[in-house]
Amino acid sequence: MTDPDAAPGWLLDEVAHAGRENLDREHVARYDAKEDAHADAEVRLLTDLGMGSTSTVLDIGAGTGQFALAAAPRCRRLVAVDVSPVMLARLRAKLDEIAGANVECVRAGLLTYEHRGDPVDYAYCRLALHHLPDFWKAIALVRINRLLRPGGILRLWDVVYDFDPGEAPSRVEAWCATGDDDIGTDWTRPELEEHVRDEHSTFTWLLEVMIKKAGFAIDDAVYSADGIDAKYVLRNVTA
Repeated sequence: MTDPDAAPGWLLDEVAHAGRENLDREHVARYDAKEDAHADAEVRLLTDLGMGSTSTVLDIGAGTGQFALAAAPRCRRLVAVDVSPVMLARLRAKLDEIAGANVECVRAGLLTYEHRGDPVDYAYCRLALHHLPDFWKAIALVRINRLLRPGGILRLWDVVYDFDPGEAPSRVEAWCATGDDDIGTDWTRPELEEHVRDEHSTFTWLLEVMIKKAGFAIDDAVYSADGIDAKYVLRNVTA
């Protein structure tokens, strides 16, 4: 991870913005039961887009490694990056059980990861970008773009609001109402409320301007029916 003593004083503290729950050992221990990353389907998508045995793949915001572990057998090199030491410890524990897994773990974030080696062919970022305010999202997208080879692909999946600001109270209330009242394997109403209140999900029409300014073309965009979730296939179109 970038040495905090060497970082400029104006740089955002990504650990402080990682989300309270992602630094909590109890939450991380039950994360895989709470959150299904649909990793097999995501790997199939990237495989259909050309990911293969010679590819370098970057999973940035890797969390407990659901995608990383599913993608590793399909590529040459996979770099799993996360700013949370607790999340990364959970991923490393999983890797200890897999002999010869071609996964490198790096503690860093969207604003601090420094890539070494061949350019990235495929980058994957799921439920990580929303931890950054919009100014920093734009910078993070530029940084990812510069890591990718020309024509390289970024799969971006996040909580992104696909509705007008005037609809926000009713849309957000409807989403929060889906929360389970009991602490268990589902997301609770207080957790969903915390996301809206304390984290930095933005509107699709703002994010998509940032995406294009960063040098990506939007090859595909899928928005959930409730307007809460967006999935993108982005292609680096910079020379």
